[in-house]
Amino acid sequence: MHALLLTHGTRGDVQPFLALARALDAAGHTSLVAGPAASAPLAAEHGVHYHPVDDGPNTLIGDPELSGVRDTGLRGLRGAAHTATLLRRITPLMRRVHDDMARVTDGGADLVVHLPGMPGGHIAEHLGVPSVPVALQPSWVPTRAFPAPGVPWPSWLPDALNPVTYRLTALALRGQRAVAEEFRSRRMGLPPRPGRHDPLRQPDGTPSTVLHAFSRHLLPPDAHYPPQVHTTGFWFPPPDREWEPPAALEDFLDAGDPPVFVGFSSLPTADPAATGRMVAAAARRAGVRAVLASGSGGVTADAGQDHVLTIDKAPHERLFLRCSAIVHHGGAGTTGAALASGRPQVVCPFWGDQPFWARRTHAAGAAAAPLRGQRLTEDALAPALARAVGSARTVERARVLGERVRAEDGTRTAVRLLEQVADRRGTV
Repeated sequence: MHALLLTHGTRGDVQPFLALARALDAAGHTSLVAGPAASAPLAAEHGVHYHPVDDGPNTLIGDPELSGVRDTGLRGLRGAAHTATLLRRITPLMRRVHDDMARVTDGGADLVVHLPGMPGGHIAEHLGVPSVPVALQPSWVPTRAFPAPGVPWPSWLPDALNPVTYRLTALALRGQRAVAEEFRSRRMGLPPRPGRHDPLRQPDGTPSTVLHAFSRHLLPPDAHYPPQVHTTGFWFPPPDREWEPPAALEDFLDAGDPPVFVGFSSLPTADPAATGRMVAAAARRAGVRAVLASGSGGVTADAGQDHVLTIDKAPHERLFLRCSAIVHHGGAGTTGAALASGRPQVVCPFWGDQPFWARRTHAAGAAAAPLRGQRLTEDALAPALARAVGSARTVERARVLGERVRAEDGTRTAVRLLEQVADRRGTV
């Protein structure tokens, strides 16, 4: 079986597909991942066949004109206005991404696995093979259990209306409809047909097999999905066993009690230096040491503080095991890694699906109550850190949940399901 895997976005959107590619290779299949050019070095580290495409919307990260998206968290009228601006800026960038992805069709495939925002359905139809959409967050398949993550929705509305929010999520794809139509007709040579832009349906109208690449243990028990939707568990790459902490990090880890990890990935804050000072002050008040990952957001603590060490980056699956708690922004990938580590968390969401993961991790008992990233203060973070490391109940719940998350083996489950899809067409 040869699979085309189409993804785009930041590391959290790309790494799960690299993990799946490695699992497919280990099972005796072949794969090609198409993703942003900026992630090509990461793919090389994983030894994955990778087709770099235009970085597209990734180039907007940190754009001052779009800072309002981060600041509002897409809430209210201001959030709607910023979202409209974002979609307008994204459209021409996505055209480049789609055009570059058209080039992966030359080698053919037995199936196409893709994020819903990618042209996977059109490419699969062009090749005459099944498409399999992948959701890294439960934003696409309707359920009454909760509103679609990332959609501003009043909590007082009845659960019976929650399915409406998933239609709003679909509008995000509709905003790129002109790009998709052009790609479909001009690049793929496909005619119009009803439902041609619905990733949850195959060309013949049958429901698509959908892979939820996250843990069922974070979902409410009443999140009843149809049988073609499979919640596999998070897609983790094999641990980087060759990584060794730099000398400064190793010395810091050995110098005292396990520190808390603090990192907000690629999310830029209004004042990175002030955020670093705030984190250092909160850690001191909580009586904990901290490893602060600057990330591309540039957050850094002042030099000369013996209770805080700033690093550039480190593999989460290795470093988290040597920490006492994890403070992060609530991206799906970081949430999964934090859960798998079995360490308690403090989640500080900014926007998109991050508030959903923050709420669910807290509801599962593995995290303190969420702290909104845009309004994070020393007075809020210090007691949250103290609770995370000092609550025996939270520590134990995080440990148990970590065992369950690790036992799911999401990539192996995904490979088995993809084999079943291909087997129905006789292509395994």
